[in-house]
Formats: sequence, C-alpha cells, structure tokens
Amino acid sequence: MQLKPDFAVAIVAAGRGERAGGDGPKQYRSLAGIPVIARTVQAFRDWQPDCRIVVVRHNDDEALLANALGDQLATVTAVPGGPSRQASVLCGLRALAESGRPPAHVLVHDAARPFVSPGLLDRMMAAITDDPEAGVIPGLPVTETLKKVGNGRLIDQTVPRNNLYRAQTPQAFPFARILELHERAASETEFEFTDDASLYEWAMMPVHVIEGDTRNLKLTYPDDFAEAERMLTSEPRDAIPDIRVGHGYDTHQLIAGDSVILCGVEIPHDRSLSGHSDADVGLHALTDALLATIGAGDIGSHFPPSDPQWKGASSDIFLDHAAALVRNAGGRITHCDVTIVCEAPRIGPHRDAMRKAVADTIGIDVGRVSVKATTNEKIGFVGRQEGIVALATATAVFPTQGDISDE
Repeated sequence: MQLKPDFAVAIVAAGRGERAGGDGPKQYRSLAGIPVIARTVQAFRDWQPDCRIVVVRHNDDEALLANALGDQLATVTAVPGGPSRQASVLCGLRALAESGRPPAHVLVHDAARPFVSPGLLDRMMAAITDDPEAGVIPGLPVTETLKKVGNGRLIDQTVPRNNLYRAQTPQAFPFARILELHERAASETEFEFTDDASLYEWAMMPVHVIEGDTRNLKLTYPDDFAEAERMLTSEPRDAIPDIRVGHGYDTHQLIAGDSVILCGVEIPHDRSLSGHSDADVGLHALTDALLATIGAGDIGSHFPPSDPQWKGASSDIFLDHAAALVRNAGGRITHCDVTIVCEAPRIGPHRDAMRKAVADTIGIDVGRVSVKATTNEKIGFVGRQEGIVALATATAVFPTQGDISDE
C-alpha cells in the first residue's frame, strides 16, 4: 500500500541507549553488518520509497548519523533533538511544520525498532483512513502475569492483565493536532510522556490500538541485540530451512550509441541499450529474480517505466531495493547468477568488475556472485545484434518453523 503524499515519518534517534551496552548509542550499532538506524530508515523506504522522513538525532551525533546512513542521508531531513524523547519528537514535528509543506498525518517511530514491517504499516494506514481524526498505535496483548512489587521487592498485588497491551511504534496522528499537543505539553506541564499516544490520552482524545507485530522488536538490552542478530542471520534450531530460488529475464534493444551498461559496469561499444532507465539488462533480470523469492511482483510494479523519476536512473537503485525487501522479509541472499546473451561486446574482460558491482549493491561476498556470457550463434534478434538478453537466478534462505505447508 502506498502512503498518501501528505504523510511523513519522524524517526526519533536522539537517545543514548545506555541499557543496551556496547560502544556508543544503540541506534548506530551494527546489526548483521548494517547500522540499526540504516535498517529503520530502509524499512520505511521499502514500504514507500518517496515518503518524507525526518530523523531526530542527538546534538553530538551528526557524524555518527552521516556514517551510519551513507547515501541514505541525502534522502532524509536530519535535525538535532532535545534533552528527552518528548522534546526530541517536538523538534522533529517543528521541522516538518517549517518545511513549507506540513503533512496531514505523521508516523512517529523509535529508531531502535528496525523490524517494522510493510504489513504493520498497511494496517496503520487503513486505521487512519477509517478514522482520520484519531490516533493509531500498534500493540500486543500482555500475556505474562503482572506483579506490582513494593519495598524489599515483595509482591504487593497481582495486576489483572485483561485489556492490557504493550504499545509499539510507529504511532500515527493528525499532524496539526499532535504538534499542538506537544507544544502545549512543553509549556503547561513538566510531566514526561513516554510515548505520543499518552499526549492524546492527556487531552482526552481517542487512540485506536491495532494488532502489533511480534517481530517489531525494540532494541533496549544486550539480549535484544542477540535476538535481533539471530532473527537476521540464523535459523531457529530444528527448523526446516526455506530455500527459495527466483528467476529473472530481461531484454533491451540495441540502438546507435557508444557504450552499454551491464551489471553496473559501463562498457565501450558501438551501440547502446534502449530503455527508460539505464537499460542494464543484467541488473534488471537479477532484480526480478530477487523479487521472485518473496513473491513481490516484478521490477515494473515497483519502478513503473511510466514514472518520469526513473528516466535514466541507475539500475543499482532497483537491485538495492529488491535486496532490501528480501532482507526485511527475513531472507538471506546466498547466491546470484547472471547470464548475458549477446554477440558483442565481450564480457570476459569485465566479468570481475561486474561481479564486484553486484556484490557491493546486494551486500554479499563477491564469491557468491556469478556472471557469465554466451553468444546466440548469430541466430535471431540477438544474433543480428538487435538486442541483448540477460537471465538471472537468485537464491535466498528463510527460516521456517516446522512444516512449510499451509495446512
């Protein structure tokens, strides 16, 4: 589901995260090789590539954020936060208000929740659409027995858990209303609200609780990071591995020109490939192969050729998007293979550069990437040098408990 143009996301990343241990703030720690904050930003980009994102950082973390986000930094607005979570959210809301195009609604999310899923975000969107003036938060029913403890760590009472929920983020609100409440709270009370729904409660305004997601883990303690690493990099014990192989195919016409781009490498040639983007048949085929492992359609459904923003775009954008979707679905990309069918140019001299370009984009070892080529023995449109064909396969492994059938 696509966000409406007047939605924005405020990611709160100004905390110190001392309970998580480790060196430095938890949002910049590496999680299976990728910083937590980068995973969080990418989760929203994978859901809605064009959504506006404000990242609220600590005053001292400008360099940390730049290093963690890399090229992603140019796609977000980064602003310094305040001395508390509540003050930092207000900083992010003010930045959106001053942007010249305040959104109709805002999703406020903790940077330490990198596993927010498209399904959860779709459910939030549906709830906001049903009741645009209310707040919406995801929550999970409390399942453990709750004890209220007094002096000496002695139990005072057992707290009934009926109708108790654990709140998650993102939390969605009409932008003007939540900004007004944050401004009021900053000037009228010294009470620190631990989430944004609490301000709606303070103002006696309605907040809907929708079904949360058990994978939407908040990284707070060292054990949380250990669990997150397990979720990303290993299968549960006794699980049946879910190994998926996707296949992709692409072809583009050859026209007059001076070079072709194949698997991310520009090769001098007396012709060029025609296409809406850079017409890289190798990366297009591999993008489709990756999307196939999660049943996510094809490249055209994610990057329509009718959309002018993709005219002339570098195809590594498409490949990176597909790889991120696979990772966010719990998959590990273990192997990629691309076969290029053409009479010319010669692929052999450029094969290693192509393998490296693919590996760098996907984030896997170059030894897990194969690029090879063959001619079409001068048969058909390929043999007449009217076009180039690429075929690709991608292998990804997903953890699956027990029987993989749907029964």
